[in-house]
Amino acid sequence: MAGFTEQQKAAMRLVVDAVLDAVKAVAPAGAPGGVIYAGLMGQGCTFTQYTLLMGALVRTGKLRQDGDLYFIKGK
Repeated sequence: MAGFTEQQKAAMRLVVDAVLDAVKAVAPAGAPGGVIYAGLMGQGCTFTQYTLLMGALVRTGKLRQDGDLYFIKGK
């Protein structure tokens, strides 16, 4: 994560871990994207930031998306 401070990197790791924990908590039903976004929005996350975050988690294989539901990859 070039160009980010250590504090920003640590904050992003916390956000990613929180999202992954939330998805794990509702497995195998899948976590609705709207609920995840609502939680992040309450912390100041914009829709664009949410979209970029979730897209990155899907592209890197951490999550799988099926419609508006997110699952831990491989589950």
